[in-house]
Amino acid sequence: MISAIVLAAGTSSRMGSNKALLDWAGEPLVCYQVRQLQEAGCDEVIVVLGHKADDVSRCMRSLNCRTMLNPRHQHGRAGSLRIGAKAVNRDAEAIVVIDVDQPRSAAFIRALLEGRRPGDAVTRPIHDGVHGHPVVVAGSLREEMMAATDETEGLHGVLRAHAAETGEVDAGDTLDLGFNTPEEYQAARRRAGFGA
Repeated sequence: MISAIVLAAGTSSRMGSNKALLDWAGEPLVCYQVRQLQEAGCDEVIVVLGHKADDVSRCMRSLNCRTMLNPRHQHGRAGSLRIGAKAVNRDAEAIVVIDVDQPRSAAFIRALLEGRRPGDAVTRPIHDGVHGHPVVVAGSLREEMMAATDETEGLHGVLRAHAAETGEVDAGDTLDLGFNTPEEYQAARRRAGFGA
């Protein structure tokens, strides 16, 4: 059982519109990401919503995934991680954690999943010495993610605690594909081959 948590609760303040609803490959970004995770082999996908949750839920009606609500999303990302981790199947052997504003193709995610080494608690993509997202954590870390707080640096704190048990997969030069502003979004679309 491979699970995935899509963190999509943020306010997208720098973007000026909800990033989860932005067009990516002809569909809302959150829908694209759910489909890519499923195509990559994830058995369940949990999307954690917050800001404008009703609008995002509506666009996802046809998808076979679960949505969870973080009513306190404005208080930090760790709350969304806890909610997502709690919803993950207890039998999950691996959990992909991905931000909605860092779109990744099924091929990218599949390579990361296939690159896991036995015994590693964490698998991270890397390129030119720089780590990126998503990360894959062993299902055994679910309870640690459920206990993560912003004070303990959320997911970063969990990853740091298992640095000695971390494997890396070279992800190529699309590792930094992500955006926070309208300009970065247009640049990311061009890099992905979707035009302006």
